[in-house]
Amino acid sequence: MKSFVKIFSAAMVMAFMFANISWSAGQELLGAGATFPQPLYSKMFDAYNQQYSVKVNYQGIGSGGGINQLIKKTVDFGGTDAFMTEKEMKDAGAPVLHIPTSLGAVVITYNLPGSPKLKFSPDVIGDIFLGKITKWNDPRVASANPGIKLPDLAISVVHRADGSGTTYIFSEYLCKVNKDWKEKIGVGKSLNWPAGQIGQKGNPGVAGYVKQTPGSIGYVELIYALQNKMVYGTIKNKAGKFIEPTVKAVSLAANVKLPDDTNASLTDTPAPDGYPISSFTWLIFYKEQNYGGKTKEKAETLAKLLKWMIGDGQKYVEPLQYSPLAKEAVAKADTILRSMTYKGVPLLK
Repeated sequence: MKSFVKIFSAAMVMAFMFANISWSAGQELLGAGATFPQPLYSKMFDAYNQQYSVKVNYQGIGSGGGINQLIKKTVDFGGTDAFMTEKEMKDAGAPVLHIPTSLGAVVITYNLPGSPKLKFSPDVIGDIFLGKITKWNDPRVASANPGIKLPDLAISVVHRADGSGTTYIFSEYLCKVNKDWKEKIGVGKSLNWPAGQIGQKGNPGVAGYVKQTPGSIGYVELIYALQNKMVYGTIKNKAGKFIEPTVKAVSLAANVKLPDDTNASLTDTPAPDGYPISSFTWLIFYKEQNYGGKTKEKAETLAKLLKWMIGDGQKYVEPLQYSPLAKEAVAKADTILRSMTYKGVPLLK
């Protein structure tokens, strides 16, 4: 009898353990992708875990990596600063949804003696990154910065080496404002850069290189420039105003009509006071969540997390120097989330 009790007790313990493991599996989500929103997502996911006991593991591997991992179905959601291309959507094999979570900006950061605050016109930015302007005291750089003594120093250009939504945003902007860039380089998450330029992985890699290398110039997300106390320039927008990237100026860039899928380009915005290299950042996930053995509970956990991120989670956006979603963007995202299904049945009421 005692042996039976011991065996029964052991069986009950094992059953409880397996049940607990199954429950835990539904309460842990995996994500990967864009490095730009990683500080924001880290804060959001920590707050969500404290409130709802749902662990979210997000790895900043770049937008291209996030898209690839979602397509491979190794993550529950991806993060990207660039809307998926038609080819990527086709490779996914099933409908993928996008929701914006915040807005951010790409800034031009540089390392010069005295850390002067410089102004850049679109044509000058393009020609620096094309390798046409090679010295900091070039007359075209100086003309927009009267009163600032620019050094006779070679310009060292650094760019993202990984597949990057930041690169996509920056190159999309340059394609709109610089004809030579559009013809020679184009737009993409990965580019064939002019010879002699330096590649670094992630926003942190570019930021670190610029910070350590006098005469260097690169592009990073605003949040990384702020976190690393880096100097960045003001840029002339479509209305002819030199705009400093601020939370307000980035939000104003989004003062455009949004399509239902939220695939809107905000670069070179016509908004008079909008910062010209601004963009949404998106989370991406499969519309139909019944795949790869995923349980309905886990699918519901993901849907509820995403719903929270465009709702109560928005209170964490502005304190971290990101720009929050406007009401129209939230409404569009909410409609998209309500189209998520499990075996064809909507996950959100």
